[in-house]
Amino acid sequence: MLKIKTPSRIHMTLIDMNGSLGRVDGSIGVTLEEPNIVITAKEADSVSVHGDPELNERMKKACEIVCPGCGIEINIEKSYWNHIGLGSGTQAALAAGVAVSTLYDRKMSPRVIAEKVGRGGTSGIGIASFERGGFILDGGHRMEAKKAFLPSSFAKGVPPAPILCQRDFPAWDIVLAIPLAKGAHDLYEKDVFANICPIPEKEVEQLCRVILMQMLPALAETDMDTFGRAVNAIQDIGFKRHEVDLQPTARGLIEALRNGGAAGAGLSSFGPAVYAITDQPRKVEAAAKSFDKNCIVITTRARNRGADIQRG
Repeated sequence: MLKIKTPSRIHMTLIDMNGSLGRVDGSIGVTLEEPNIVITAKEADSVSVHGDPELNERMKKACEIVCPGCGIEINIEKSYWNHIGLGSGTQAALAAGVAVSTLYDRKMSPRVIAEKVGRGGTSGIGIASFERGGFILDGGHRMEAKKAFLPSSFAKGVPPAPILCQRDFPAWDIVLAIPLAKGAHDLYEKDVFANICPIPEKEVEQLCRVILMQMLPALAETDMDTFGRAVNAIQDIGFKRHEVDLQPTARGLIEALRNGGAAGAGLSSFGPAVYAITDQPRKVEAAAKSFDKNCIVITTRARNRGADIQRG
């Protein structure tokens, strides 16, 4: 028996959706302790997955791709929602792929598994979160490999992005406020990329300056207030600005969390999940519920290690 517990992740922004320097994408993000996917797995005569109708088929396909002809029975003991901006699709595929690879001693890294199952063709944050956790900056992809502005689900055959920076994230509280909605996905997400990109060079340059000269130094110096200001600035620049505008309540919720005591608040990926960095988590939780009484609120922290993999 094998047991795997995955992290989740905040995807803060895509960096360069212009591509004029020959590379596209690039991402920053933070690995989270919660929410999680927890599975148990054992060898079997065929491939079967039980426990979550949204993830069962995704995991089954991952197993069949990673280890053709290998039987496995997976039980999903805990999971979280698809298409909310916290990366459940990548974590589910990696958990299943690692499970079957480990049980049959195939010795495949999460990065190799991700490439096989078609994850990481836009952002490398989810893969790096599964591997090692922490704060992550990836370097995107060569435009000649990507050929177009595409989300990961349509970027088949594109290898995961190289990781440029991966370091521990401070023990700051992170409040997640998740409205009862879905973010952009599938063909709609593909159309968003096609309609928005390329992003003007000036906006990409501005974003790079915020990341390099504000966010990363604040992380190194454990300066929550400056890190929060960088998060706030990112919501109004480049691709992220468009992602925020596509969620009808995102700007109002972000503002409510900031007014409630967040040093910084922003949209994770296409949302609808909004995150807040804060030292006043109870006040921020209350602000989220005051804005949207039906939203799901989770207070967590960064996870500075990857997935837990245990043999039982």
